[in-house]
Amino acid sequence: MARMVPCSRFWAVGFNLFWVVAMALVLEAIIRWPSPLPHPVMWIGRLISALEKRWNSPAFSESARKIRGALTVLLLVLVAIVIGLGIHWLAGLLPQPIGIAVIIMACVCGLALGSLWQHVRAIQIPLSDMRLPDARKAVSMIVGRDTASMDETDIATAAIESLAESFNDGVVAPVFWFVLAGLPGLFVYKAINTADSMIGHMEPRWRAFGWTAAKTDDLMNLIPARLAGALLALAGTVIGSSIKGWRIMFRDARKHASPNAGWSEAAMAGVLGVRLGGTVRYDGFENARPVLGEGPAPVASDLKRAMTVYLWACLGLFVLVLGGGFLWPQ
Repeated sequence: MARMVPCSRFWAVGFNLFWVVAMALVLEAIIRWPSPLPHPVMWIGRLISALEKRWNSPAFSESARKIRGALTVLLLVLVAIVIGLGIHWLAGLLPQPIGIAVIIMACVCGLALGSLWQHVRAIQIPLSDMRLPDARKAVSMIVGRDTASMDETDIATAAIESLAESFNDGVVAPVFWFVLAGLPGLFVYKAINTADSMIGHMEPRWRAFGWTAAKTDDLMNLIPARLAGALLALAGTVIGSSIKGWRIMFRDARKHASPNAGWSEAAMAGVLGVRLGGTVRYDGFENARPVLGEGPAPVASDLKRAMTVYLWACLGLFVLVLGGGFLWPQ
């Protein structure tokens, strides 16, 4: 009969966090999240939407909305921690192989290695065939900018930027926070990242209410974003024998409006030898952004190369995780 593991021991030494996340990465890359099933992030989004409707009324002053936004973030963090600890507790009561499987499956919910590849592949295929309407429809699923009039370079730019930034948000940062704090850390990160994407904006409606979500997301991505950029630059060094990704990353990362997104985007621009950033349109209005990298604007073939860089960067992360597994105290 399989051995039962007390929760405290399960959390401390009953399993190797690095091995668990390594298995979760492989599993998510193979099976992804089954599309017919509602993803847990949707539940987080519904909670955020409900709180926003109740607490972000224009009738409240800006300071009151800021306080309510902070309370929203606090509530999300508490819910995420309770759920994460609850799953760890349940896993500790189960026979060890089953308990580890529960943790792996819960970890899969927070990863997007395979899902991200699938979304970008859905853009790259029609773009390579110059089926621009299909490519525009596919890119509209992962970016918030206007897509109706996008040409080849616009679509390629949007997809490459999203791929680079989401490499951190969907792969590196979740792994980092799971290794650091188990499922509570992973779930807190996903909750904060979702809140930032929904309410962490500078428009008048969101500026006060979403301030805490945006700042907390910046803080939680501080280390992972730089690690993601380094992995992309390293991938470029390995497959292209060039340090240009490193040079452009350190030169241009801080030009980005986000304190974190610029690291992976600038690294990808350097590796590919293309120019990212520049003017885009949101809700009919042009938004001028700093240029990252040097060279021509990307085209369909550059998006395909970016996907190769992404795979090598994922492999680099996997090697780091395996290395951590061997160093984990037995």
